[in-house]
Amino acid sequence: MSHDRYENPLETRYASAEMSQLWSAQRKHSTWRQLWVWLAEAEAEMGLPVSQAQIEELRTHIHTIDFAAADKYERELRHDVMAHIHAYGDQCPTARPIIHLGATSQYVNCNAELMLIRESLELVARRLAATIDALATFAEKYRDLPTLGFTHLQPAQPVTVGKRAALWCYDLTIDLAEVEHRIEQLKARSTKGTTGTQASFLHLFDGDHAKVRELERRVAAKMGFEATYAVTGQTYPRKIDAQVIDVLAGVAASAHKAATDLRILAHRKELEEPFEKQQIGSSAMAYKRNPMRSERICGLARFVLSLQANPGDTLATQWMERTLDDSSNRRLVLPQAFLGVDAVLLLYRNVAEGLVVYPEVIARNLREELPFMATENILMAAVQAGGDRQDLHERIRVHSQAAAAEVKQHGRSNDLLERLAGDKAFAGVDLAEAVDASKLTGRSAEQVDEFLAEVVAPIRHRYAAGTERESLRV
Repeated sequence: MSHDRYENPLETRYASAEMSQLWSAQRKHSTWRQLWVWLAEAEAEMGLPVSQAQIEELRTHIHTIDFAAADKYERELRHDVMAHIHAYGDQCPTARPIIHLGATSQYVNCNAELMLIRESLELVARRLAATIDALATFAEKYRDLPTLGFTHLQPAQPVTVGKRAALWCYDLTIDLAEVEHRIEQLKARSTKGTTGTQASFLHLFDGDHAKVRELERRVAAKMGFEATYAVTGQTYPRKIDAQVIDVLAGVAASAHKAATDLRILAHRKELEEPFEKQQIGSSAMAYKRNPMRSERICGLARFVLSLQANPGDTLATQWMERTLDDSSNRRLVLPQAFLGVDAVLLLYRNVAEGLVVYPEVIARNLREELPFMATENILMAAVQAGGDRQDLHERIRVHSQAAAAEVKQHGRSNDLLERLAGDKAFAGVDLAEAVDASKLTGRSAEQVDEFLAEVVAPIRHRYAAGTERESLRV
């Protein structure tokens, strides 16, 4: 293996072999050849002079690509599609005259990309479903474990550990619905011709519009698409790329949010991501247990998010029927966005399946803030015992400020409950009952149950056979 050339870490370190193979040169150019076979088949079926022997010869060499020959041709011709046509023709001398008959370069480029996008989105959907399943399992296990809630990253009304995980999980279910929608909306470009007018095919069929449309339908069907884009220029609408990358960026954003939460919770020593027996957290600080997988999720997710504006810019600058400045750009953006999201979801699932919870630390952190969290309940109980709501509110405010000063200015424990217990206005209130954390989380546990039954269960049913595990590469 050579180490004197740059290698893309998405391929060598982070993404799965499956996603990497999808965007490989072998897959791309084998798909081109398969598209040439389908075109020849459809043209023969429609009565054009393409023989079965020619088609069989093409089929024989779909996967046996001579990349060296193609590279040599491209250096001479400065045209990648023509280079591969010549390389294919060298292997298929009988079929050489009918390869690419009536087609333009974007017949193979666009249609292959649409097929790769579809298959990649299907893989992303399976990755999402597996991560949803892992988070849902975690949420169910900790559905009723009280924990301090946060708004503005400041202590707020208690929730449960399971409810918080359900929030992370719900974002992914929304992403999955969007991914599935984009899969359903994908169409083939099929045989639209050089500028989308199908002029070449109209010529081949002697002006028979019905046959041109039937050829388009047949090729799309062979590709596995039920429909084609109604009108195109030279390429399929670049709007599609923008929509697809938007969806992938949405997945990245959901993962980034959850991973950031996990990093904060690790800082509070409440939750930790998996940590291997021999894993090293720091080359200098041997005690460290850094949340490196969550950090990696954030880093890779930010990369995917940075790609989001690019396809929109490409769409906006496609002059008239097409300009070629999209080609070099899309060679980078499309595969790297998919590889990036693939890597993010592999990590996210791994973290979700191995999360470590520290209930005693969670309880201690909650206890330190609980008196403040319980003040509304204490106020209501004191009113029910006959007190004046406004007077009681003022007393709680004064006591709370004093207790906060003890914590912040002197580093002492929160003594709000002791202060309230010494105030005769709260003599009729059971303060111990008021600060029972399990009674301050509302319907958190029940919401988890309902979420799992109504949202997650159908996803688990749809993807029951698609949750195979893949090890992290690093």
